Amino acid sequence: MLKRNITFVFLLVLASFLSACSIAPGNHLDTSRLNEQAPTGPAPTYDVKLIDAQLIVEQAKFTAAMAPPPLPPSQYTLQDYVYHVEPQDILGVTVWNHPELTTQSGTSLSTGGNTTQTISSVLQQPYTTALPGQADPFGQTVTPDGTIFFPFVGRIRAAGKTTSQIRDELSIGLRPFIKDPQVDVRVLAFRSQRVDVTGEVKTPGPLAISDVPLKLVDAITRSGGTNPDADLQRVRLTRAKKLYILNADAMLDRGDTSQDVLLQPGDVINVPDRTDSRIFVMGEVKTPATLNMLKGRFTIADALTGAGGILDTDANPRQIFVMRGMRDNPTSPQIFRLDMTQPDAVMLSSQFQLQPLDVVYVGTAAGATFNRMIQQILPALQSVFFIKELTN
Repeated sequence: MLKRNITFVFLLVLASFLSACSIAPGNHLDTSRLNEQAPTGPAPTYDVKLIDAQLIVEQAKFTAAMAPPPLPPSQYTLQDYVYHVEPQDILGVTVWNHPELTTQSGTSLSTGGNTTQTISSVLQQPYTTALPGQADPFGQTVTPDGTIFFPFVGRIRAAGKTTSQIRDELSIGLRPFIKDPQVDVRVLAFRSQRVDVTGEVKTPGPLAISDVPLKLVDAITRSGGTNPDADLQRVRLTRAKKLYILNADAMLDRGDTSQDVLLQPGDVINVPDRTDSRIFVMGEVKTPATLNMLKGRFTIADALTGAGGILDTDANPRQIFVMRGMRDNPTSPQIFRLDMTQPDAVMLSSQFQLQPLDVVYVGTAAGATFNRMIQQILPALQSVFFIKELTN
């Protein structure tokens, strides 16, 4: 009898070793060389706010009271916008009844190579920059010092002036030589001023500033539109070394023209992806997932539905947690809890608005925790039982 008991104890010890992760097959990490320091001081505690109707009302008031982000200062308004010529712009000057002073309409714009355009094609494409390597034998190129040379008038300053101002100055300069000169000045190629569009657009790159006002939505449209992962709610505009966040979707979805700002030379527009608009759903859901917000709006109901719903047997419907602000305040995040067993829980879940990078966590039922513990030790108990039967 004693010998049988000793054999049983030996088999029990052997089964426990066989079930250990250090011997059992599969990936494991040897922690013998890791020196983990125990935390000092009491463990931090976090306040949890219960999601109820009062909290929903407070959230709506807080969202409405939040001041919109500051808009970038603009040099002009849309009504008084006017284009000012700068160096590298190409001007076309027409003096009526004096073809010797006017570029002929059939003259081609070329450097002598394969890059050739007509003046009419240039005028039909007022927003494009000059072709690569293109010279300007057809018009007046504003020199780096901001001047142009015109016959009989000589060298005049054009940079910083409008075409109307340049026209008036040329008219005054030609009066000693031409009776009542009729002069017209226009920009044939806008090459001096531009904005850069980067990020999630189909054709990123520079866009020329022209005599037609260029606004935010115009720039995105002229860049081919956005890619599927673009986040139009957080378009970044860099102006004068300052960063501004603009909501282009507010213009497209709600007609908020305040976000469709007038762009200025040197502006850099970046259309980001939706990395910063994610919602994380974890815990006892059917499909833990990372979900993207839809036009800045996302509720707990959206998050749970996107994750396939909660697990009927394992989830604790009283523990639907929302954890917020962990990126900006890792030591003091906000934590909210929704009790899905209450009659108004469905309504509350569809009204509680989530924020970017919120974590929705569904807790585990006590019975599920016990069942999982049994599942962990059951194989070892079965091994002991079968080994004992074999030794009998």
